[in-house]
Amino acid sequence: MANLLRTPLYSVQREEGARFVEFAGWELPVHFGSILEEARIIRQRCGMFDVSHMGRLFVIGEEAAEHLDRLVTQSVATLELGQIRYGFLCSERGGILDDLTVARLDEGEFLLVVNAARRQTDEAWLRCHLPPSPNFA
Repeated sequence: MANLLRTPLYSVQREEGARFVEFAGWELPVHFGSILEEARIIRQRCGMFDVSHMGRLFVIGEEAAEHLDRLVTQSVATLELGQIRYGFLCSERGGILDDLTVARLDEGEFLLVVNAARRQTDEAWLRCHLPPSPNFA
C-alpha cells in the first residue's frame, strides 16, 4: 500500500491493531480484530469514525442556501450557524448521487462533506448545477 494517504489518526489506529485497506487513495482501517467484539464495545461504550479522508467542498455566496436547497434533500436554508444536517445529493430526476452532511459555517457559507470515492464526481456535478455566482471550493 505504497503512496497511500494516511489520516492523522493512522498511528493510533495502527497501535490499536487496525487492519488497513486501500480506499479512494487512502490507507484506512477496516477493523480492529473481532467484529463481534467491536460491535459489543460500541454498544456498551462508544465508537469513533475518522472522517478526515472524506471530501470537503465549500459553497459560498448570498444565495448559496437557496441553490443548495434545490440539490440536497435536507433543508439548508433553515440551518442555524454551526448546525449540520445529513442527507443526499440528488440528480435532476431525484436519484441519489451521494450521501453527505451540510454544515452552515456562516450566513452564506456552507461545508459539504462527501464520500472520498465520490469527491471529484460530486464536485463536478455541483459545478454544473450551481450558478456561477456562488463561490465554490
